Amino acid sequence: MANRIKVILAGASALVALVAAGPSEAETTLSFLIDNSPDTVAAAEALVAAYEKIAPDVTIEIEQRPGGGEGDNIVKTRLATSEMSDVFLYNSGSLMQALKPGQTLADLSDLSSQAKVDESFKAVVRADGKLYGVPFGTAMAGGILYNRKIYQDLGLPVPKRWAEFMANNEKVKAAGKVAVAQTYRDTWTSQLFVLADYYNLHQSAPNFATDYTANKAKYATTPAAMKGFERLKEVHDAGLVNEDFGAASYDDGLRMVATGEAAHYPMLTFAVGALKQNYPENLEGVGFFAQPGDDPAKNGLTVWMPPALYVPLASQNADEARKFVDFAGSVEGCEIMVETNTAQGPSLVDGCALPADVPPAVKDMLPYFEAKATTPALEFVSPIKGPALEQITVEVGSGIRQPAEAAALYDDDVRKQAKQLGLPNW
Repeated sequence: MANRIKVILAGASALVALVAAGPSEAETTLSFLIDNSPDTVAAAEALVAAYEKIAPDVTIEIEQRPGGGEGDNIVKTRLATSEMSDVFLYNSGSLMQALKPGQTLADLSDLSSQAKVDESFKAVVRADGKLYGVPFGTAMAGGILYNRKIYQDLGLPVPKRWAEFMANNEKVKAAGKVAVAQTYRDTWTSQLFVLADYYNLHQSAPNFATDYTANKAKYATTPAAMKGFERLKEVHDAGLVNEDFGAASYDDGLRMVATGEAAHYPMLTFAVGALKQNYPENLEGVGFFAQPGDDPAKNGLTVWMPPALYVPLASQNADEARKFVDFAGSVEGCEIMVETNTAQGPSLVDGCALPADVPPAVKDMLPYFEAKATTPALEFVSPIKGPALEQITVEVGSGIRQPAEAAALYDDDVRKQAKQLGLPNW
């Protein structure tokens, strides 16, 4: 059944239409809020179409919201005002914790699909012993998407040290190409050089996450934590980015790295799904590597869990919403999403196997997992992630703010978030 995108109508007009149309054949209509990225939309539409076939008395209407901070505010506002959709898609990990799940979300611990969900994912949707979400997609990683043809043409090695990465960038710049695509119109994309550097931070300061959560470690006073901000500034100051970095969008960045306008795009590997949707003819030409650090012997990958589907406590259709979420979290639901967007990393549902022909960017991830050279991103090992990071990193990446000042400003943002969460020692 073709999916419908919900249009919000004035109350009076909706009432007139309802009276004119008479009773609907569908017994239940669910609302489903998602972000507006192409891969998310495609996967959500595929899930809805499949579910409506097996539950013909259910109609599911999709609503779209922006990503980044604007989308966060929409989710939080709608939860706070009990106006949230029956099912919604949102981050797992620290951002889920910020929703105060015990007060706003339905407990999904007893869904049958949870039996096959990997514990690594359950850990990032659990609070007070309860599970509040099911995975929407596969695991993914943060690092650098790169254009394989540019690397081949210029004879560039895949870098394992930051200095090697910068040397590659200079060669790309000398060849007349954009070395690093940056896309600050979508502010959330500015965070990658900081967030994807966490594997390197963890190697240098293994106790950082614990001490950070306990208010014993700060970005501004931990040299290894400061490096992400410094690397963001270094790339800008070297003139390696596209001239329109302030106005360019996420899709612009994907286009640039896919078509060879740019050699690199710092990004999460969930972008593989958007590449498949928007630039399928270029998918094989995009590779991926972990963000390099200072020690090539300790090169490794920062890993993200996928977002989750949640049911708000205020849903008037909670029983049917739970059934749809249970379907999405099942092996069948996982296979639908993988088939629609291809795998973006390892599967988190037992029995949902990856296809043999995964794109090069995903194949490039697998050796890190095989070598156990991975660590979860900070937001999955600490409940704290300050909401202003994406604005701060835009300033650093634009040459407006210095790294030390930015780190201190982020520490203050984190302090406010920790207090809101009621964490001890803050």
